This record gives sequence, structure tokens and C-alpha cells, in this order.
Amino acid sequence: MAGKKDTRLQVAVIVGSTRDGRFGPVVADWLLGHTAQREDMDVDLIDLAQTPLPTVFPAFGQPPAEGTTDLLAAVSPRLEAADAFVIVTPEYNHSFPAPLKNAIDWHNKQWHAKPVGFVSYGGLSGGLRAVEQLRVVLAELHAVTIRNTVSFHNYGDKFDSEGKAVDPASDGAAKSMLDQLAWWAHALRDAKSVRPYAV
Repeated sequence: MAGKKDTRLQVAVIVGSTRDGRFGPVVADWLLGHTAQREDMDVDLIDLAQTPLPTVFPAFGQPPAEGTTDLLAAVSPRLEAADAFVIVTPEYNHSFPAPLKNAIDWHNKQWHAKPVGFVSYGGLSGGLRAVEQLRVVLAELHAVTIRNTVSFHNYGDKFDSEGKAVDPASDGAAKSMLDQLAWWAHALRDAKSVRPYAV
């Protein structure tokens, strides 16, 4: 229909691991297979290994160091444009990777009043301890975390050679998480169109 408003959501999928031999891209590709089947989402994959950010912050009130602005320009506008996020994270020592915390800390208003879903992977815990810590961090940044998550416990044997999850329940968990993410993204975007978010 001519003139019909595009109501699709802009979703940023963030791959939080940058270590050599990481499994994150396998999990992210699997998730992208699910988002590709949806007509309500356009996805931007932000891989922190491909868009490294500075690790030294400027003093309060001081401008960023030379070169910092260019590095941030590869990530910051994409976070700003997103209506919602999905973070793909492993668990390191009962927490989440340092590059992911760094990327979160370089930004503030980009997270405000936006929903965040999680796909985690790890050993026995499936990365759930990393997710619980992320919930606390993101609450400080006025983000809304989605209750339903997707987690892969002992992830090494949870995907076949083509990168598909071997347990069909994983596909159902992904749909549930994305459905909740979409509900919150629409609700929050609509609310902000009526009145600015109060910080």
C-alpha cells in the first residue's frame, strides 16, 4: 500500500566474544537464521572482534584521545539507530567478556529505554551467570532486559556441522525471546514517540 509506514524494528545483534577460536559467530549465525524468517525485524550484526573499541577512557570532561572518534563511529551510530538489541555472549569466570563491558561502557543514551535479549553459551551454566550480571549493568543504563533467554549448556555438542542447533527446543526458545523482544521494542518505541524518555 502506497505511503504505508514501515514499522519494522531495527535490531542490533552484538557478538561479545573477541578471543581466538571463539564460538560466538556460530551462535550468532544460528540466531540470524531465526531473525531472517521474521518480517518485523531488520538486523545489524555488530561483531566486536571486527569493530574494536578503545580501552582507555578520557578523563571526565575531556575529549577522547586522537583516533577514538573514528573507532566509535563504527559502532555508536548503529547502537543509536537500534530499536532493540540481542547480545550473544559466552561466560568467562562467572561473568561476561571484557570487550563487551567496554562496548557497553562507551555508550549511555544509546541504551536508554530499549529492550535487550540474550543468547548465551558456556559450560554447565550455559552462560546464564554472564546474563544475570549483564542485567544489572544494563539496568543502570535504563535498558529493559527480556525475561526469556536462549542458553546453550556445554555448547560444543549443541550444533551440527552446518551450524544448526541439534535440540529443537532451542528454536522454540529463540522464537519466544524474539517475540518478547519485539513486543517491548514496539511498546517502548511507541511510548517515546509520544513523550521523550525521562532520565
